[in-house]
Amino acid sequence: MPPDKPVSRTDRLLNLLHRLEDGLLVGLLLAMILMAALQIVMRNLLGVSIPWGDMLVRIMVLWIGLLGAMIASRNGEHIRIDILSRLMPGRFQTRADAAVQLITAVLCAITAVHAFRFVRSEAEFGGMAFVRVPAWLCEAIIPVAFSVIALRYLVLSVRNFRQKQPPNTP
Repeated sequence: MPPDKPVSRTDRLLNLLHRLEDGLLVGLLLAMILMAALQIVMRNLLGVSIPWGDMLVRIMVLWIGLLGAMIASRNGEHIRIDILSRLMPGRFQTRADAAVQLITAVLCAITAVHAFRFVRSEAEFGGMAFVRVPAWLCEAIIPVAFSVIALRYLVLSVRNFRQKQPPNTP
């Protein structure tokens, strides 16, 4: 068995960021389940509810969905239509994957730019989501998530473009 390779600072930082993402996702999911259950119990047993509870649950759904997309993009495990890779000869698959990942990165980057503009305009408008929480703060996950996804797919694309092609296989 070869000796363990030393872990680089980059690997440690990525590991920390991955654990933070995972922890945030789990924490939000638990909080959302608890809030939804509390709302149901309060409505059915007491006939009252927390006025901002439903809005909070909706915002948590947004955050959970985008955090989940970020996590799925770590290794290119996001949902995709792969008919092209099924029909393409093996020797071209790596390059085709790299091209699709690059297109994904560009589209996510464009979405992130427009989402940032949207969030900035929400901040200028000064709307409130619930209680005293500004709407822009609840929506801030949108440009962040699409930026992270774009960066991850760009890295995956570069890795695939650098990877050597397999020998001529059908």
